[in-house]
Amino acid sequence: MGLELIELVPIFMVFILYFLGMPIVYALFGSTFFYFTFIDTTSKNWLILQKVMTSTQSFSMLAIPFFVMAGSVMNYGGISDKMMDFAEVLTGHMKGGLAQVNVVLSMLMGGCSGSANADCAMQSKMLVPEMEKRGYSKAFSAAITAASSAATPVIPPGVNLIVFTLIAQISLGRTFAAGYIPGILMAISMMIVVSIIAHKRNYPTTREKFPSLKEIVKQGITSFWGLFFPFGIILGMRFGMFTPSEGGAVAVLYCIIIGRFVYKKLSLKEHLVPILLDSIAGTSSVVLIMVAANVFGYYMTWINLPRVVATGMLSLTTNKWLFLMACNVILLIMGMFLEGGAALMIITPLLLPVARQLGINDYHFGLVAIVNIMIGGITPPFGSMMFTTCGITGCPISEFLKEVWPFIVSLLVVLLLLTFCPFLITCVPDLLYGAA
Repeated sequence: MGLELIELVPIFMVFILYFLGMPIVYALFGSTFFYFTFIDTTSKNWLILQKVMTSTQSFSMLAIPFFVMAGSVMNYGGISDKMMDFAEVLTGHMKGGLAQVNVVLSMLMGGCSGSANADCAMQSKMLVPEMEKRGYSKAFSAAITAASSAATPVIPPGVNLIVFTLIAQISLGRTFAAGYIPGILMAISMMIVVSIIAHKRNYPTTREKFPSLKEIVKQGITSFWGLFFPFGIILGMRFGMFTPSEGGAVAVLYCIIIGRFVYKKLSLKEHLVPILLDSIAGTSSVVLIMVAANVFGYYMTWINLPRVVATGMLSLTTNKWLFLMACNVILLIMGMFLEGGAALMIITPLLLPVARQLGINDYHFGLVAIVNIMIGGITPPFGSMMFTTCGITGCPISEFLKEVWPFIVSLLVVLLLLTFCPFLITCVPDLLYGAA
């Protein structure tokens, strides 16, 4: 079944409104209401408003505000600092030690802020000024900060993993477990690039020599409670101690206890209001995008777009590897234009049914999609994390582009590896939960 051009007007409207500077949430809402008000009036507008309300009524969605709040508590409670100290002990002896710390810290943080852009903003404020003081160029500091933030939503408990789970209706525990190896591979690839560049430019180390085992163990014990956080969440869900949504609440409680009584940096009197404000800001942006994308998804389902796309894709190829390569191109482009959560919400309902028909594992498809979109976020000309980093650091985009391309190449190599080696994504979930 084909589609008339007028039925596709809302899709064009979304991009036009977005490029005119309208936030993606309002672009999605406005385009959907335009369609049902002026093009197809057979569905009442109050039904669309009802869809807005029902989109928020998901118990699983409670995981998002809890994990976002946990990330904020980690920052104010000193847990993030302890993680950075541990990263510095492990990588400080390397050339470009502070740049290596930047990558490792992104990996350890696990995207708790709810957005790669938020992670990017945090590290731009925290690490870029310090890197400049120690002799790194502003452009290189901004490039590694943006590139490393692409890994945070891939590692548990990244909110994009939760978003994909809600769309695909699959196990959150398995999705979290599937993110470990892709996230670690992304970090390793960037650390290799940093090492090569640092040796060429003779960037400084932060430590004179490789730490002794005693130093590593000592710092590991000091930072243990922060390092245990992501693994503890996975293990708790695996052994049935709590559901994913309850796991978010447990994460908040855990971070409060550690920040208040172990590291003794969290003051509820001083930090409660900033934590709540951070949590509200982070949660509202993610949930609003999810609701808007759900409403836009209602429009796509109404015009039968998912079935048309599935039929079109399957008529082009029934080879799952060619399909995945086509998805890589589509998702990379989507990631350049839209924030990660919005791109994932729009594109997954269209492509996931085709992937399932071709026998592609849900977790394989999901992680490839998330990695794609994150790489798109640092890719010119419209990568959102690129603009976030350059805006905060004051780095000219032209200089940023000269420094970021080696990191984009390294991440694309990892993407191809994940695309053609699904075992790298499915082995940890299968090990923890048994074969799917």
